[in-house]
Amino acid sequence: MHYPHKLSRIKKLRKVGFRARMQTSKGRAILNRKRRIGRKIKTR
Repeated sequence: MHYPHKLSRIKKLRKVGFRARMQTSKGRAILNRKRRIGRKIKTR
């Protein structure tokens, strides 16, 4: 049986987590866009 590639949670969070988003201007724009919609910012 062939299993799908399992990415570790730490690697995923470092790539797409809150702090990763805050480090770039584009990522901060994404967060601000989500805030404008009115959704809570999920850190996971």
